[in-house]
Amino acid sequence: MTDAIDREILRLLQKDGRMSATALAAEVGLTVAPCHRRIKELERRGVLTGYRAVVDPAAVGLGFQALVFVTLRDRAHMLAFEEEVGRSGQIVAADRLFGNPDFLLKVVAADLQAYQQFYDEVLVELPGVEKLTSTIVMKTLKEEGALPL
Repeated sequence: MTDAIDREILRLLQKDGRMSATALAAEVGLTVAPCHRRIKELERRGVLTGYRAVVDPAAVGLGFQALVFVTLRDRAHMLAFEEEVGRSGQIVAADRLFGNPDFLLKVVAADLQAYQQFYDEVLVELPGVEKLTSTIVMKTLKEEGALPL
């Protein structure tokens, strides 16, 4: 069970994943050892699934983004499709949807030409694809945010 202290630890780590155990312990009112044990237990239980750096795509030459709606021909290809999507580095987010379309993919590329090449060489070749519909991201208003804990 996740109690109020665990939720506060999670809230703080979402804001700053590099926060030291010492600073975290001070913020939540624990000593370092129990705070560290709680972090390890949250990791062990799969509540805390990882730590990552947030990189500005444009700063690394990936300033073009497209949202791609995918409809599959049938369910027989679903697992193979999901595995291939998971292997693609340019697909940075993917959601399976209820209804139609079946999936929403977020794709990054250097520019429109690079996206068109990825579309032609990778997206249309994904298992079971019947229909792809792309829309270009004009401006990102909000990145994936922290959970409201």
